[in-house]
Amino acid sequence: MAIINPGELDLREESVIKINRTAKVTSRGKRFRFSALVVVGDGNGHIGLGLGKANEVITAINKGKEIAKRSIIKVSIINGTIPHSIIGKHGSSRIFLKPAAPGTGIIAGASVRLVLEQVGVNNILTKRQGSKNIMNLVRATLNALIGLKDAVKIANKRGITIQKVFN
Repeated sequence: MAIINPGELDLREESVIKINRTAKVTSRGKRFRFSALVVVGDGNGHIGLGLGKANEVITAINKGKEIAKRSIIKVSIINGTIPHSIIGKHGSSRIFLKPAAPGTGIIAGASVRLVLEQVGVNNILTKRQGSKNIMNLVRATLNALIGLKDAVKIANKRGITIQKVFN
């Protein structure tokens, strides 16, 4: 799994999945800090996830975007869907991703939908299981996408044609 140079990609506008506000109570009142969970992708199989933290929302989003750009990875996509079913896990969150026929659309919750749109998946079925913590769900989705096998690589490894891989 190689890290991809973001300068070579035509990245879409980043998607802010969640902005979290935390408060530290001091003798002078409450001090707020923000964290922003941001995902960037090119809509063609590249995706990156970043969590930025700062005293202001805009700064947190910008930090998250830069971190996401540094962590871009390549994901296997075939005809606008994933090559096979897979379950991604992170913490106590699990996400089941299943390929779908053209015209189905993205059947997913809000946070998972943003990740799948950024990576370039157009037709997919998903089901959340376990915890519904947004951060864990997004990371579970990313783990599932990383675990996808490429049909061409499987065919070459087994010494068979691509058609036999799907049968």
